[in-house]
Amino acid sequence: MTNIRINKFISDAGLMSRRKADEAVSKGEISVNGKVTKELGIKIDPEKDTVSCKGQNITNAFKKYIYYALNKPKGVISTAIDEKGRKTVLDFVPKEARVYPVGRLDANSEGLIILTNDGDLAQRLTHPSFLHQKEYFVVAKNIKNISPDSAKNLLKKGVRVGNETMKADEVSVIESENKYFEMKLILHTGHNRQIRRMCDRIGLEVIKLVRTRIVKLVLDDLGINPGEYKTVLKDQII
Repeated sequence: MTNIRINKFISDAGLMSRRKADEAVSKGEISVNGKVTKELGIKIDPEKDTVSCKGQNITNAFKKYIYYALNKPKGVISTAIDEKGRKTVLDFVPKEARVYPVGRLDANSEGLIILTNDGDLAQRLTHPSFLHQKEYFVVAKNIKNISPDSAKNLLKKGVRVGNETMKADEVSVIESENKYFEMKLILHTGHNRQIRRMCDRIGLEVIKLVRTRIVKLVLDDLGINPGEYKTVLKDQII
């Protein structure tokens, strides 16, 4: 079998993301054949080498990859574990397989999130260099009486938030009445609370935010209510 990078091996095992795996290696938490390694680029042979994390052996010998599409309800945390004991997305899918959420939706946001044990897919969906788009439905209160055209142009051109410039790939204002906008935004980036922060910067208070699409996978096509999930295939997503 071809040697693979240790962070990919650990990610494919469903233990943590590649980024977290690199952090674990840097901290000296990962051993290969009984010896601690801090070499980030080290490659291992999955058939011959024994990899362990904090003394516990890791295996990535999956019979198959699993892909769950979950309609995340509002108030649910999109992490594997929550220190405050709140409900997480893992509470809504089967416990038999070790899966983890791909990317995040903040607690007040709803909609489509993927949980999987496929580290390669997780990397492709979350890294902006792959240009994989996500679509969102947004309801926002127009605090500063900005026009629909101005809001659209600013969100597409780019909004300076702190030390970052954030922008949407596509923006459409679906409806505007009674000082509320209904918008569709498409992004390939995933800055922390990006849509909320962009809207706030131009005078829009987000009241509702729903992720409706991840690349090819469309929430409406799945027929799942908030809190429900469906098993999907990889080629339904990308």
